[in-house]
Amino acid sequence: MIGSRITAIGTYVPEKKLTNFDLEQMVETTNDWIIHRTGIRERRISRPDEFTSDLCVAAVKDLMHRYNKKVEDVDMIIVATSTPDFPFPSVASIIQERLNIKQTGAIDLSAACAGFVYALHTANTYIASGLHKKILVIGADTISKITDYTDRSTCVLFGDGAGAVMVERDEQSKGFIGFHLGSDGSGAQNVYQTGLSNKVNEIELIDTKCLVQNGREVFRWAVRSVPTSVRQILNKTQLSLDKVDWFVPHSANLRIIEPICEKLEFPMEKTLYSLVNFGNTSAATIPLALDLGIREGKVKNGDRVLMYGFGAGLVQAGQLLELNFDEQIYTPTPL
Repeated sequence: MIGSRITAIGTYVPEKKLTNFDLEQMVETTNDWIIHRTGIRERRISRPDEFTSDLCVAAVKDLMHRYNKKVEDVDMIIVATSTPDFPFPSVASIIQERLNIKQTGAIDLSAACAGFVYALHTANTYIASGLHKKILVIGADTISKITDYTDRSTCVLFGDGAGAVMVERDEQSKGFIGFHLGSDGSGAQNVYQTGLSNKVNEIELIDTKCLVQNGREVFRWAVRSVPTSVRQILNKTQLSLDKVDWFVPHSANLRIIEPICEKLEFPMEKTLYSLVNFGNTSAATIPLALDLGIREGKVKNGDRVLMYGFGAGLVQAGQLLELNFDEQIYTPTPL
């Protein structure tokens, strides 16, 4: 199989902040309650005229600026999102035009909060096949646009953001070490937004264009499933967890991450998450968390990073990587 690696990363979050104190004025909640239940202090909210494609383009431009990357020769764009600008055309096609990439494939991938890791796996597979050389992988969502701000169980969680990476063929590199993919469709009714249908698993759903989540059931599933699946990746790669430098789970809620790390006996100080200042940004949480680690000088080339996404579907995806980014020519400021 042909090797590939992530050569560059870029991120973007909207300017507007929605703090816990702001939410105190909107629903029956308090700053202390939100922090105690979620670990979140604030989140970023897109403007009414700012959409997922806008966040994606800004993240790619950040990548280009920091690593002096050109995108004209990208031969595939994969966007992981649950909040596309339109049902169709795809966000990827909009990005292709706005970045003036003349000849490329362009697809959106729907795997909710596991979407970025699924997209990474897909990119690596395309390159390993020998059919592609340079792929943009983007995880982005504007969940605020489908959030019910009268429902305190969900509105305190979600924010908007985007993260982009460049995955390139490298005959000398085996940056992608191991993976695990999974799905449990029997729990599909626990996180959803209705569309053409309002029934799943023979269950009538609340007919709404807003996100609906059964947080208790998602918590139970994630805490039960993720540690088991992480161990499967380690068993397949014949690596022990102490050989992993950083764990990057989906930043759904700190109270989900903590028991997952406890079950794995993995230290929280080696766990990267983006939820404190950005909330749950769905497909963007993992690239945002990784980039925060890079910007803060924690994450270095040669580090082994275990990413793990989980969310609506119920789907999950894990990817173990050895990082080997190109040299940054510009040191970014904190987000």
